[in-house]
Amino acid sequence: MSFTAPLLLTHWFWFGAAALLVILDVVFGANFFLLWMGLLAAVVGGIVTVFSGLSWEYQIIIFAVGSVVSVAGWHFYLKTHATTTDRPTLNRRAEQYIGRAFALSEAIVNGRGKIEVDDSSWRVEGAELPLGTRVTVVGVDGVILKVEKLENF
Repeated sequence: MSFTAPLLLTHWFWFGAAALLVILDVVFGANFFLLWMGLLAAVVGGIVTVFSGLSWEYQIIIFAVGSVVSVAGWHFYLKTHATTTDRPTLNRRAEQYIGRAFALSEAIVNGRGKIEVDDSSWRVEGAELPLGTRVTVVGVDGVILKVEKLENF
């Protein structure tokens, strides 16, 4: 014979969960993911305060559905309101080279060659060109730079 005590989720549980989730969001830098869940826990705590007889099943359902909706809403908000920056290519290193001119450190043969950029070597694609030809970067395909012969040099 087993006896299971009913799960007691009081408003204090939800307010404590809200505080814990907000603190974890700040400590771990969760980009507001846990913040929204913390706010939902506070909302459920408020609902339980007003409707003290609300069963734990409904409390969990309200929290789960509300969390999914709020996190999805935040995600879509961020997609439509992207952060603007004065350095959009900061973490896209290859794109920073578009428009710059370099000399081929390896001739382009069969559409592939190399250039030296600062302290690194980059694969390039373009028309057949001999070693030392000045080229300009016109595009990027992954880690391969697309180049064209630099005219008027």
